[in-house]
Amino acid sequence: MFVDAIEKVSTFTRPVRFISRCYGSNTVVPGSATLFYVNENGCALTCRHVAEEIIRAEKLNRNYAEFRQEMAALRSGGKNGAEKKFAERRHQLSPDRAAQLRVSFSGVQGLQKFHITLSDKYDLALIRFESDPPIQTKHAVFLKDESLIRPGKMLCRLGFPFPEFSDFVYDAQKDDIFWTRDGKAATPQFPIEGMITRMVAEKDGVVSGIEMSTPGLRGQSGGPLFAENGVIWGMQSLTHHLHLGFDRKKEKLLLNGREEIINDQPFLHVGWCVHVKMIREFLDQQQVKYYIGNSYEDAEAVRE
Repeated sequence: MFVDAIEKVSTFTRPVRFISRCYGSNTVVPGSATLFYVNENGCALTCRHVAEEIIRAEKLNRNYAEFRQEMAALRSGGKNGAEKKFAERRHQLSPDRAAQLRVSFSGVQGLQKFHITLSDKYDLALIRFESDPPIQTKHAVFLKDESLIRPGKMLCRLGFPFPEFSDFVYDAQKDDIFWTRDGKAATPQFPIEGMITRMVAEKDGVVSGIEMSTPGLRGQSGGPLFAENGVIWGMQSLTHHLHLGFDRKKEKLLLNGREEIINDQPFLHVGWCVHVKMIREFLDQQQVKYYIGNSYEDAEAVRE
């Protein structure tokens, strides 16, 4: 049903790759999110919470670089551990918090410059890339007729959960994490289908989201929600957990020939997606060129 659509949407959907490390650890943890391009000029959409992580990365890395400089000065000055503890507190470093966070954008080569604009109301963010050479990508087409968005419609989401890239390293001598040219740089895309169950409304009654019968997976945040022709109906934002009320507490079951006591509190995990109307309004506010249509054949540009 979505075979051709996935091939089409994958031409403008890209992973956002993260690596992080907690203070005092040499374990590098990979993570991922998703963005997709809305025009041929390097403008892409993702979730606000993803963009905030990208912004946070610069602050974390600068903070840790300053801490390393202080440690080097303390060692050269023969200072004791008390000053180190004080510096750790001042820089808010602890073993259970990320000390470093680095980001890589797939398909953006050469000099990478980008500007992020956050929506002040919805889980939306615009990233404007400037790269040399320019980004080579196709672009999305957003649904024109919003009356088509009704419960019962089957849609698909595409993103990059389950990161498999390994082109990173921790350098113990430099006490730093890096992207490298060794290892696997690619990570597989993963589609997941679902049915529209309900519309998601704000407190004022304005419909701003689409609820799907299946969850959005960690790493799919910022990925497109699309129909069987590849036209974009929304964007994956978060997963909502609905308690089913079928709780079982201290229930005895015979498992593998032994009586076991189990506890079970089942939830239905549904995906919440930003409605295409909110996306288009956000792009209009930012004066960004994008395309609308009920198919790719009848697509037209909004702003040249």
